Amino acid sequence: MLRLIIILSVTVLHWLPTASAAEIVKAELESALVPSPVEYAVVAPKGFRDLDDLPLVINLHGGGGSRDVLLRQAPSWQQWWDSEAIPPAVVVMPSVTARGFYMNFKDGSELWEDFIVDELLPHVRKTYPATSDPKRTFITGISMGGMGSLRIAFRYPDKFGGVAALEPGIEPLLKFSDMQPKHRFWRSDELFQRAYGKPVDESYWANNNPASMAVKYADKIRASGLQIYVEAGDEDQFWLYEGAEFLHRVLWDQRIRHEYHLVRGADHVGPSMAERLDEAVWFLFRYANPWPVTPRMQAVDRMLDPLKKRIDGVDHYNEAP
Repeated sequence: MLRLIIILSVTVLHWLPTASAAEIVKAELESALVPSPVEYAVVAPKGFRDLDDLPLVINLHGGGGSRDVLLRQAPSWQQWWDSEAIPPAVVVMPSVTARGFYMNFKDGSELWEDFIVDELLPHVRKTYPATSDPKRTFITGISMGGMGSLRIAFRYPDKFGGVAALEPGIEPLLKFSDMQPKHRFWRSDELFQRAYGKPVDESYWANNNPASMAVKYADKIRASGLQIYVEAGDEDQFWLYEGAEFLHRVLWDQRIRHEYHLVRGADHVGPSMAERLDEAVWFLFRYANPWPVTPRMQAVDRMLDPLKKRIDGVDHYNEAP
């Protein structure tokens, strides 16, 4: 697996110049939807306030994390900007309830999904030079943040251009009744009940389960053009590769285009994360630098098109759902 900078060395774009140290902002946002005030951090290229209409990345930390995760990532973001691998952007990370799943709790006590979509997004766009263009607005996260980013993007695919979920904390299920101990050995009954009701409301669980949502909102997701990236290590300590693989197959069955990586030898934490984050971030910004159509590709199309017209059938993604 190559580092992002090496991967992009032959297709680099010339974005606006950046300085050598990322600019960091720590701030708070009052809210009646969640425990308030909500602390958040912004990382952007130095002098970013003099720029305009920058891509926006909502970056969600994992369970038990905080906005400090983004501060530790700041050198990586600056490296990507300095190398011109990606354009200058506004990256924001809120501190949320530990192991709160970025959910609207069933009892209404905490509404994190509503906070992110209805309050954080507008606030960042009003306060910083971040784009209002959904196609240049992205959401990403690791572990619990991967789970939250998938849920939010699948429910609101018209609000985001892409989602990148690294080792998302999701189960390989469509129904809560199929839950086995191996799918939840690190999550207590109390944790599930806080989010999904006591006892767990199985319908509410399904309405917030990314795989179930991919089925329910398949038409809307396909029509939106949402770019989807899912990955996990095949030695994940929490066995989250099972959920990632399951979601990949659900997306395939629903004919929802996506990119999926099962990373050989990678764990839930450790040295693999740097390279994996590189690839996820590069995926989000690929929209700005798509692979070109070459004369050779066009020649192959001319050769294959008559053969395709002779058959009774189309490719997987163009079959009727």
